[in-house]
Amino acid sequence: MTIALETIHQSSAGTKPAPGWFRENRSAIVRHGVINFFMLIILAPLVWVLMMSIKSRSDAMRSDFWPRRFDFTHYRYVFDKIDTFPINLLNSIYVTSGTVLITTVCAVLAGYALVHMKPKGGGLVVATLLISLYFPVRVVSTSGLILPYVTLNLAISVLIMRSVFQLVPHEVVEAAKVDGAGPWRTLWEIVLPMARNGLVVIFIVNFVTAWGEFLLCSTLTNDQIVRTMPVVLAGAQGGLGQWSWPALAAVYVLVVTPGIIAFTFAQKLFFKGLAEGVVKG
Repeated sequence: MTIALETIHQSSAGTKPAPGWFRENRSAIVRHGVINFFMLIILAPLVWVLMMSIKSRSDAMRSDFWPRRFDFTHYRYVFDKIDTFPINLLNSIYVTSGTVLITTVCAVLAGYALVHMKPKGGGLVVATLLISLYFPVRVVSTSGLILPYVTLNLAISVLIMRSVFQLVPHEVVEAAKVDGAGPWRTLWEIVLPMARNGLVVIFIVNFVTAWGEFLLCSTLTNDQIVRTMPVVLAGAQGGLGQWSWPALAAVYVLVVTPGIIAFTFAQKLFFKGLAEGVVKG
């Protein structure tokens, strides 16, 4: 009996209490807490602008976050006051789409060639692209907007795709060559599906840049009907009180919403592709 009691006492003394849930997940809780904190910092101004756009003018003068009376007429006022607003929106869509398409095609072809075709002088090309990142490409001028916009992120897009293509095993490309696949077929059917996350990265990067670009559009255009949304947003002010804070907030919401929607649907692939792109960058 004594031996049994001693055995039980020793076993109970040697058994450590099971760690609590908080201790097991402490690092994850802290990590998610930090992420959520910065997310709130980013979202707070957007929510404030959204609430401002649906406030009445009298509510806009108060410091209350929640409006006493909702007023959605400011959005109608924007379209009435800026009669070219639909055309300006189409201009932004057209310029942004063209910029993203041309930059993506150039980045894919250049990145694939630098990694898997190994042209002579490839190192010099990469060095030139890196050096070009330090030059103010925004001062480039031409008769259109798409080609100057392409120059804004072409270098970084090529470097991203080069890093992504470096993750594709050379054995896969060599096997495709042995099977009789040419460079175009290898790129389209084998390599590109393995690099789709990188495509999302350069799509988002170029979309955000082209959609929000102001300086080139303001400099190269002098007619309201051919301008894009950022220039229109900058011009929506003053005028003897014609533009109140709620109306300005409504313009801002209309301008930034397409970018937020695009990034919302592509954010997971964006961060995954960004991580893959910097592994060998």
